[in-house]
Amino acid sequence: MRKLKIVTDSSCTMDPKLVDQLAIQVVPLSVMINDTIYADDESLGADKFMSLMAGSKDLPKTSQPPIGKFAELYDELGADGSDVLSIHLTKALSGTVEAARQASQLTKTNVVVVDSDMTDQALSFAVIKAAELAQAGKSLNDVLPIVENILAHTKLYIGLSSLENLVKGGRINRAKGMLSSFLNMRVVMELKDAELLPLIKGRGNKTFAKWFEGFKKELYETKNLKQVAISYAGDSEQWQKYADDIRESFPQIKVTLFHTTPVIATHTGSGAFAMMYYSE
Repeated sequence: MRKLKIVTDSSCTMDPKLVDQLAIQVVPLSVMINDTIYADDESLGADKFMSLMAGSKDLPKTSQPPIGKFAELYDELGADGSDVLSIHLTKALSGTVEAARQASQLTKTNVVVVDSDMTDQALSFAVIKAAELAQAGKSLNDVLPIVENILAHTKLYIGLSSLENLVKGGRINRAKGMLSSFLNMRVVMELKDAELLPLIKGRGNKTFAKWFEGFKKELYETKNLKQVAISYAGDSEQWQKYADDIRESFPQIKVTLFHTTPVIATHTGSGAFAMMYYSE
């Protein structure tokens, strides 16, 4: 049976230990801050990036990996006859998945590229499961439908303390109904079908607290809930409380809490969060 190897990109937020344990190949995007280009990998790190962004005169700019980087990796992974499943962040935020698709046409390796329509830990749900199954000896044909099912049953909500970074980064057109007069308002959106759809807006952190109660109700109503994840940009105190609340309310469910990656924090700005879950 042909081996299967899993590729993703650096927007995929997960425990770094799993990358090594599950042999997940992570292709880094890049971030330019004050004319210096950094790879979005462990050498940059969340704390260092947030400090650099806070001191930057301009919004950092993110760039997708070069097509050649993907093609080179695919060649290397397929040299022993392995198949490759390459799962990436939504095209709503980056051209990374398209670069991966173009690279898949340049390699002799059998590569299937999946646009997750997700990012952050919502992307990691599918990536981690795929890597676990690949490590257990499952084939591409076995794993692909399971990945697609997880993605179809994944929800991702994003809360922003300000729309400033989305506007400067050119992603505001994806947030339907958001106007410049709302720049300093708290906003919660759902990432769905490659668009950021506004759900609630208001002033002050009560906006997030009100939405969170509705989120918990949604979790209670979700059948076969498998995992809940919270990611944040900046200080963790508030989000730790929310994570503890969910753990207390759903003691049988795995709940993870991580600082998001630099490429995502660039678009969201400090004070942002994401809450996501998947079911089977």
